[in-house]
Amino acid sequence: MAARRAFRALEIRRESCNNLAEDSGSRLGRVSVEVVTDATDGRTSRWKTFGERVIYDNPWVWLGQVDVELPDGERFWHHVVRLHRAAMMVLVDEQDRVLLLWRHRFVQDRWGWELPGGLIDEGEEPAETAARELEEETGYRAGRIEHLVTFQPMVGMVDSEHVVFVGRDPEKVGEPTEMTEIERMEWVPLASVPGLIAAGEIWNAGSLIALMRLLMPES
Repeated sequence: MAARRAFRALEIRRESCNNLAEDSGSRLGRVSVEVVTDATDGRTSRWKTFGERVIYDNPWVWLGQVDVELPDGERFWHHVVRLHRAAMMVLVDEQDRVLLLWRHRFVQDRWGWELPGGLIDEGEEPAETAARELEEETGYRAGRIEHLVTFQPMVGMVDSEHVVFVGRDPEKVGEPTEMTEIERMEWVPLASVPGLIAAGEIWNAGSLIALMRLLMPES
């Protein structure tokens, strides 16, 4: 019930949305009548989606509403945000140290350690993005690259896939070309990472998930 109340607090009901769309014209965009998904696989808890409409769209972010129906038949417009896919690199050296970047995030007005990474360009493979961002932000290349984990950080309303790679055999090939995004970079012993997490110095979702996955014992 708590989850349902939360969704109801966020939703704009169908009747008011339709009136708003009529009043505001193209600002909300057209309602699509195309079925996006249909729950035909026999799973009774799956939500059905019938269409979507755009509220705001630019090269960085898509904000819209999706026409959804809950398993109990309740139907409403649910807000959705779509972001570009991103790729990150966990670069580890022969001394079991990871290369971290100390940077400020203005939205939270907070400093923390993060991994190098960035948005995946059109036509680019995630591994290529991770390697490119690593070199641009740190001046390093990885001799070997392996996929580590893929995750979505906020699945209820946001589509923002992150693909993380682990790089080994690092080589310094130049100086960073992106000098405005980080304060400094350091090789940090992997053994120190849990302490940095506990102290709140590693708090970025992507860095947390990537480092915790790397530190997981292999089964």
